[in-house]
Amino acid sequence: MTFTTTARYSIETIEEEARHLVQKGAVSRQQPIYTLCVHIPARHWTSVEIELEKHDYLLRDRIGDLVGPETWEND
Repeated sequence: MTFTTTARYSIETIEEEARHLVQKGAVSRQQPIYTLCVHIPARHWTSVEIELEKHDYLLRDRIGDLVGPETWEND
């Protein structure tokens, strides 16, 4: 028997991963959410798409919409 496991991504996990990628400069807040597919294994992307859809995100929405506003510390 062969079992396939599908990773389940929560919206919080997706937001955290996107925030991390923005902070390290791998993606820009202005890029569309579908840009994240380059950084998430292809076998998991369907799960990510389903979770984004459940939370009313479109793949053409900006990553900045997903990660929320930037926070700045006072100098």
